[in-house]
Amino acid sequence: MASKTLNLQLHCLQAISGIIDQALDLEQSLQDILRILAETLSMKRATITLVDRSTGKLVISVSQGLSPEEKRRGVYGLSEGVTGLIFQTAEPYVVPDIRHEPLFLNKTQSRKIERDRISFVGVPIILHGQPIGVLNVDRLFGDEVDFNEDVAFLTVVATLIGQFMSLNEKYEAKVEVLKRENVSLKFKLSQESRGLYIVGRSLAMQDVQRQIEKVAPTRATVLLLGESGTGKTLIGRIIHDLSERKDYPFIKVNCASIPENLLESELFGYEKGAFTGADQTKPGRFEEANKGTIFLDEIGELPLGLQAKLLRVLQDKEFERLGSNKTRQVDVRILAATNKDLAALAEVGAFRPDLYYRLNVFPLQTPPLRERKEDIQSLIIHFLNKVSKEYARNLTFSTEALAVLKEYDWPGNVREMENLVERLVILAENERIDADLIRPYLTIPSRDDSYEAEYGSEGEGAPSLKSLEKSVIIDALRRHGGIQHKAARELGITPRQMGYRVKKFNLESMVAVQRVKNR
Repeated sequence: MASKTLNLQLHCLQAISGIIDQALDLEQSLQDILRILAETLSMKRATITLVDRSTGKLVISVSQGLSPEEKRRGVYGLSEGVTGLIFQTAEPYVVPDIRHEPLFLNKTQSRKIERDRISFVGVPIILHGQPIGVLNVDRLFGDEVDFNEDVAFLTVVATLIGQFMSLNEKYEAKVEVLKRENVSLKFKLSQESRGLYIVGRSLAMQDVQRQIEKVAPTRATVLLLGESGTGKTLIGRIIHDLSERKDYPFIKVNCASIPENLLESELFGYEKGAFTGADQTKPGRFEEANKGTIFLDEIGELPLGLQAKLLRVLQDKEFERLGSNKTRQVDVRILAATNKDLAALAEVGAFRPDLYYRLNVFPLQTPPLRERKEDIQSLIIHFLNKVSKEYARNLTFSTEALAVLKEYDWPGNVREMENLVERLVILAENERIDADLIRPYLTIPSRDDSYEAEYGSEGEGAPSLKSLEKSVIIDALRRHGGIQHKAARELGITPRQMGYRVKKFNLESMVAVQRVKNR
């Protein structure tokens, strides 16, 4: 019998050694190891349980003889049950009869219909001298073989599993280095070719570039912060294009531009008959972005009800369409952008704190143009060349014109600059754009002519236009419960213009309070 057992062990180890060339596909390799154990030794069930980095719990990574539901139930605390004990002590553990072992929790419920005695053996999986998981099996050999034989054999198998994981770890580390080098090279090539990735050469933008290089190859959620017009959408696109998802969709959604009652169906889709006018089924933007990236602009405008649904997508990668009970899985990387202080909104209950923390995995601040004036000239030339080509013109700026543009604070940032350059190209009558053509469009008057005619140049005894404008904005926001796009519609301005005025007059807290009052 001893000779037969030894032959089985050697045959099994030889088969496991034969798949070492598959070690780079770790999950498949571990599955093959359990398959070999089952086929060679008639093993009914086994599990390899590893630490989940996101939850810190022990979860079944691969299994043999367990259904998907049984495998899903196999989640343990680091000191819970037999599996937790083996992990904590880094020592094997034998259960001669699971019916009489209080530590055996049978969380998978895969043995509840067994009537005969079941013996259970578990050994730690060690990597770099530390336990990283547990190999558990029902007893391999019959009663005629000592339990120590099971433990000794499984310890060898666990050592091989550790080696497979070590090889995979080294490979993943090398791949990560290559990814970062590839991202850096793409940036350099793009800058030399003046392509999509021009983001400036100032110290502030060099720091942004370094952060993009670090986060782009990962799966991390990114929260882009900064004033309107600073290029958050462009940076989101760059992150997508430098990631592994670049061959899949990049879907943009502006949460402020879609009415609240339509936003849920836009994001998550709907079934035929879900509401009046739903005459056919329509997938949402999350489904369209599957395997790719979804860019949620103006995330601070997302209604609280939808925030809960977005949090579920972030945590569990699942949702339901409107009018459907069917849970759908989606693999999407989320990039979000805002010009609001989400932390402050979370403090007053206008934004879910748990969602804020999930979005704020990797915050990336986009600096305004006034804080990186050394980038202004190169950006102006870039936009001039781009627009001149579109309009089939050959234009240049005079030295004085460039000086005026470089001194301007650009409250609308890069977006304002691009729009202004296009306007100047259309208006220019000569091949050179002079300062005189530019100045009228850079002047931001504090009062209009009628105001000055009535109150004089000093405006004595009269409220300022700024205070009047602020009062009008506040009244509109109060009438609409702090919902900016509704207030903007009443005043005949765009949601972005309303957002700019809310920020300009420091009304973020007031808006948040109004929205809380009107829930």
